Amino acid sequence: MSTDASNTDDDLKERVTNFLRRNFPQIQMHGGSAAIQHLDREEGEVTIMLGGACSGCGISPMTIQAIKSRMVKEIPEIEKVNAETGMGGDGGHDSMSPSFPGESSSDDSDSDEGPQAPF
Repeated sequence: MSTDASNTDDDLKERVTNFLRRNFPQIQMHGGSAAIQHLDREEGEVTIMLGGACSGCGISPMTIQAIKSRMVKEIPEIEKVNAETGMGGDGGHDSMSPSFPGESSSDDSDSDEGPQAPF
């Protein structure tokens, strides 16, 4: 990889990081964290891992949905966003399904769309 490509990747990584800080300060304010796990500029794909208090948080599916929809609009180089909380265990899911008290989880449900974000 050339120095120019490396600088461009660093610039994109910085813009993704700044996007998360600017648009989702509540993640840190509530004891959570967001980290870039993988960034593929050629494919236009980024993987974000939400951790800390985000794991097990009831609104993390909505946060994930908001990150996915906003990032592709605000950062032209990004075409696909994978985000997860690490709760899935196998790391193979693009997003987690919300769970609510009194509701049993079903692995047969293959919906990768969570509830719509309130923000």
